[in-house]
Amino acid sequence: MNTPPRRTRRAPAAQPPPAPVRHDVRMASLTGHRFAVQLRIEQPAATQRVSLPVWIPGSYLIREFARHLLPLHAAQGRAERTCRQIGKSTWDIDCDPRRPLVLRYEVYAFDASVRTAWLDAERGFFNGTSLLLRVHGQEAAPHELTVHTPRERRDWQLATAMTPVEVDAQGFGRYRADGYDELVDHPVELGAFWSGEFTAGGVPHRFVVAGAPPSFDGARLLRDAKKICEAAIRLWHGASKPPFDHYLFILNAVGDGYGGLEHRASTALICARHDLPQADSPASAAAVGDGYVTLLGLISHEYFHAWNVKRLRPAEFDRYDYQSENHTRLLWFFEGFTSYYDDLLLRRAGLIDDTAYLKLLTKTINQVLQAPGRQVQSVAQASFDAWLRYYRPDENTPNSTISYYTKGALVALCFDLTLRAEGRTTLDDVMRALWQRCAGGPMTEGDFADTLARLAGRPFDAEIATWIHGTAELPLRPLLEAQGVRVLDEPSQLAQTLGLRVSEDGGITLKVVLDGGAAARAGMAAGDEWLGVELPAVRASGTPASGWRLTRLDDLPLYAGAARQITALVARDKRLLRLPLRLPEKSTTWRLAPKDRAEAPAWLAR
Repeated sequence: MNTPPRRTRRAPAAQPPPAPVRHDVRMASLTGHRFAVQLRIEQPAATQRVSLPVWIPGSYLIREFARHLLPLHAAQGRAERTCRQIGKSTWDIDCDPRRPLVLRYEVYAFDASVRTAWLDAERGFFNGTSLLLRVHGQEAAPHELTVHTPRERRDWQLATAMTPVEVDAQGFGRYRADGYDELVDHPVELGAFWSGEFTAGGVPHRFVVAGAPPSFDGARLLRDAKKICEAAIRLWHGASKPPFDHYLFILNAVGDGYGGLEHRASTALICARHDLPQADSPASAAAVGDGYVTLLGLISHEYFHAWNVKRLRPAEFDRYDYQSENHTRLLWFFEGFTSYYDDLLLRRAGLIDDTAYLKLLTKTINQVLQAPGRQVQSVAQASFDAWLRYYRPDENTPNSTISYYTKGALVALCFDLTLRAEGRTTLDDVMRALWQRCAGGPMTEGDFADTLARLAGRPFDAEIATWIHGTAELPLRPLLEAQGVRVLDEPSQLAQTLGLRVSEDGGITLKVVLDGGAAARAGMAAGDEWLGVELPAVRASGTPASGWRLTRLDDLPLYAGAARQITALVARDKRLLRLPLRLPEKSTTWRLAPKDRAEAPAWLAR
């Protein structure tokens, strides 16, 4: 594969003095998956407190990063200092405040996600929240990070969006941040990765890809990512530049995976290798495959977050508390509205057509309509409960909560189509006005409501109460039809008709039983193994009673025939149960299509 030349970010001519807080990172053992970290505090407090975060912004779950920190040692010169642990991830060190304090420790790094840290003989990656201790009382002071080339892999490069101070051609060396928040908001990629560049909105963007196969078409990925970035910048700023002077995409291609995490001037992404564009792939992104469109949507989503959550953000996130949950009821806006725009920007960038966009929107709508939890919990409450529910799904999650990503996207759609129908403004205008009102900083729900009312010429209190804080159905059908979209009802998959989600691997295992469905009424439960069915005798036709083994759910109509009442044979905790199951009439699912194939739906034409 051809690798475009790397962009070397040169240090400023006049280097600043050493920062009062300096982290030094080495690769202690590639095969042992351990980073070695040294922290130097030039002017410590008499009792200096340090801590490692318990979560990473953008991923709302307590992850306990300190469980991977190996023994912490402290010294001032040759004098050892005692590290007194006072909490699960917090230490106090009594020391002489007139002398620098040096702490040394190692961190085990073997989590391939975008949220933590990874190190082996092929690749390294870390977020500062997993590696770098916070120095209490000096969070706002300048910080430095120095990363050293591993002795065993001199061919490795380093990529990060952090400001360089003194770095070599491969990116290793000293970097600087204005404070701890900035220090840990720049993930670091290490390895022999592919690298390419483009300019969008007058700002240099870099893409680095680890794990790409030889067939990878890097030039195609750069062209398409550039279109996405330009569409996002136009939405927020028109012809003006974005609020960062460079941007970095870090993509790790793996056998099977998906995910992303936003940062102020970069994003860390994971995708399956077969979702990457390949040489000689079709010109249309949709023609390349659903996997590639999904990857482009992920790129669009995380890039949009550079505005919507990293800068324009919940007031509760004005200053992060790294030691406990940071609750907000606004994730429907920051994740949901971002989810609305991620696919819409693919359409505006010309990467997918109307049909492909409506297919993506159909999927989102059906995900919401097929979750009974939408009638139980509002999207505002789901936002607040993200720490308890979204990142800890179980077999009852679809019944008890709703995703603030998917329903939040549909709330955005409803606002946008309502505003367009009334003819005074659009959601694009609202987003730009919010950016100006909040100066690209903290916002509240009141800011959103006031901006809507000002631009639309009327209050939206009823819609906010119903769509955001209520559980009533959204008015999707009339809004879409008014914009030139047909809403077609089509037969559901059998699992959805029965109210089930199953896995099939030589047998049928129930993963989820949806409230109100036929399976729930029969008494089926998550974890049951559905072994077979029994059918009663039909005297009129002389058909005898019969029993059948099920190994695939789709075989049920074959064996049930015209029968509506059958007996399901299930295994639960090694007991065999006979459950009366009444087969329902066919249920339906949505499919969206343009009313007029010759004319784009109104809002897709902008």
